[in-house]
Amino acid sequence: MLIEIHMLKNYPPTNLNRDDLGSPKTCVFGGTNRSRISSQCLKRSWRKSEIFTDTVGVEYLGIRTRKFPVLIKEKLEELGVSTEYAEAIMPEMSVFMKKKEKGKEKKKEKESKEDVTITAQIAMYSTQDIEDIAIVVKEELERCHSISDVKKIDREDIWKKIKNAQIRPVSVDIALFGRMVTSDMFRDVEAAVQVAHAISTNRVVMESDYFVAMDDLVSGKNQGDSRAGMIENTEFNSSCYYIYASIDTDILAENLKGLEDVPQLVKKSVKAMLNAMAFTDPSGKQHAFAGHILPSFALVECKEKKIPVSYSNAFAETVYPGGETGIIQKSIEKLLEERQLIEQEFMVPVKESFVFCSSRYAEKVDLQAPLTVCRNYEEMTQKVISLLV
Repeated sequence: MLIEIHMLKNYPPTNLNRDDLGSPKTCVFGGTNRSRISSQCLKRSWRKSEIFTDTVGVEYLGIRTRKFPVLIKEKLEELGVSTEYAEAIMPEMSVFMKKKEKGKEKKKEKESKEDVTITAQIAMYSTQDIEDIAIVVKEELERCHSISDVKKIDREDIWKKIKNAQIRPVSVDIALFGRMVTSDMFRDVEAAVQVAHAISTNRVVMESDYFVAMDDLVSGKNQGDSRAGMIENTEFNSSCYYIYASIDTDILAENLKGLEDVPQLVKKSVKAMLNAMAFTDPSGKQHAFAGHILPSFALVECKEKKIPVSYSNAFAETVYPGGETGIIQKSIEKLLEERQLIEQEFMVPVKESFVFCSSRYAEKVDLQAPLTVCRNYEEMTQKVISLLV
């Protein structure tokens, strides 16, 4: 089954996702400059949220890091390996996923070992990844009688003994968001989730906040003490975002093979995604703006025939508030119009369509069949999960 989530969130002044200059990210859509939140930013905010962890369970989550050698060292110590031996093998772990090079490349490899706590590439690791590799490394270390023996261990000998990369269970977050690696020690995982960059339904108007920091020990009574301790400015904007994501539950179930009670894990994963999307926000500049917003509207469509469709073209023409109709209501209306247009012209089969709309707008917009209107967000979430077998 394909589950598609369409959501509208209207944010006050915020800077949720910054570019390299510290400005809120933007894009041009429909010939108009829009505010944007990258899909990478959204996925991380959902994946690292307490809601996601509490729903799925920390034991089913992995970690994305360059500190692979540190993870192996800690696991080795848990398995009873001495700290001295665990630290001595870290240089090989820092280049564990790279084949040995010759000549000039060998010199570069040696230089890369200087920081033995990190790898050249960042990757996602499941708990099972770390445990299985650590067990093989431990077996090699048990043959050593001194530190010099440890330093002679060839990582390619370790590779040969790791036979279960393709059947090793992955974590829920890897199963959802995928993993691409260049090493045979870990299997590539096709993401079950696709996430669009969130774009504003309105034309973005960028603003700048000029602010000063006053020194608590400067009274300002004397002319020489009247200066600010710091002067700075930060850009922000206010935008109503259209957020779209899809979940292929069949790919998700396939990715989770090897774990216990896969159907239940699929349900927990879908619930975690729905709740994280609604109840979490990107962390950018939140201490300065506190832009914590709940969705005004959410539409979830469940399809047996997997034809994903984003309704972003509902906003190809910019939404402008007018009269008594604000930007949120107009955005909801345009989204529903786009859904209806696609249904009539393309007849994409949809098994069930569930909609949640804030009571402030529910009576003002057309929420008719085949939409199943839910009284609250929790009811919508439960109805979606009830379709999963």
